[in-house]
Parts: sequence; C-alpha cells; structure tokens
Amino acid sequence: MVIPLRDIQTRQKFPVVNVVLIAVNIAAFVYEMSLGERLNPFINTHAFIPAVYFETGNRFADGRAILASMFLHGSMGHLLGNMLYLWIFGDNVEDRLGHFGYAVFYLFCGWLATLAHAFTNAGSQVPSIGASGAISGVLGAYLVMFPRARVLTLVPLGFFIRIAELPALVVLGLWFVIQLFSGTLSLGVADTQATGVAWWAHIGGFVVGMVLGGIFGRRRPPQRSWEA
Repeated sequence: MVIPLRDIQTRQKFPVVNVVLIAVNIAAFVYEMSLGERLNPFINTHAFIPAVYFETGNRFADGRAILASMFLHGSMGHLLGNMLYLWIFGDNVEDRLGHFGYAVFYLFCGWLATLAHAFTNAGSQVPSIGASGAISGVLGAYLVMFPRARVLTLVPLGFFIRIAELPALVVLGLWFVIQLFSGTLSLGVADTQATGVAWWAHIGGFVVGMVLGGIFGRRRPPQRSWEA
C-alpha cells in the first residue's frame, strides 16, 4: 500500500472550507477524548447504525446520525489517516468546485457513502463513524479532475521504502482497487464492520465523487498562484 505525502498541483484560492473541515474533525476528536467513561454512550448515540436505520423508520433521526458520524473517529490513527488524505487532495478539489460547492459536495458524498455502507450491511448493529466516506468522494473527484497530477508517495519495496512521484491516476487508482477487492470479499462476511473498515462506504463515496467530479469539475481553473 503506497502512502501519499503531498501532491504537486497548484491552486488559485486558499482552501478555507477544507481547513475548516479538518479543524472540525480534530475538535470533535478532542471532545471525544475528553468524555472519558461517557465516550461509549456518546458514540452509540451519535454514530450511524445500519440496523437502526432500517428498523426504526425514523429517517430524520438517522439523518442526524449520518451527519454527526462523519465528524467522529475511533482512534488517533483513524483521524490522522483521514486528515492526511483530506489535506493532500481536498484543497485542489475545493479550488475547482468553489468554496460553497465543495462544502455541499463533501457532505453529499459522505451521506451517500454512509447509505452505501448501510445497504451492504443492513443488519449490522455496529456503530459506524469516520470521515472516510466523504473523503473517498474527494479522492474520486481528484482522480477525475487531476489524473496526471504528480503525488509524492512512500512506496514500500520489501524491507526498503522509496519516495517517488507517481501520477494521481496510479496512487488513487490503486487505492480504489484495494477498496473494491476488500469490499467484494467482505460481502461474504456476516458483519463486515467487524473488520473495522466500512469498505462499501469508501467504494460508494469514491464512485459518487468521480461522477460529480466529472459533471461539475471539468472546467480549467485560472492561472495558478497557491502552491498545494
């Protein structure tokens, strides 16, 4: 699995929405850590649970859980991994879509990604949290908008690690193939969330991001000024 470090793609505008999203995710995690013994009840209340979504019929309450769950994380590693990808790829997608368009795009991708997880794990009672679905949408859009952008990447080669510049098409394409392979295997598991990864949220978010990125993100930005 390759690990992106930064992209080499310029932008016109400061990514204010992307920075705010990262800040909100970090603030939410800090709040989670402050809860102590109250953390588990908090997660069970605010996380998205597929079985509850289909059993209660209270779509409004579950809709609030979808939104809240997109800003919660289960561990420091979970948070840092998601924020790394959002920091690297989100700014250029925001630059192409505009601030308001990017905010709507991010939340919409996260919403549909969560539903993709729900419909492939309808009976799961395991709480689902994390920004991965929304960020997967960002990755899908980036792939469509900037397929030839160079990404500085850590490439494991056995016992050695090499840093190389790879096209976004390779980095994000490989990421998606891994998600698709793992998600397909997970369909035979009784509760895929038991593995700790909502693969179909990743897959669903990525596909939605590609579609929306292809529709709304094809225009070329003006002359560049900010270095990504």
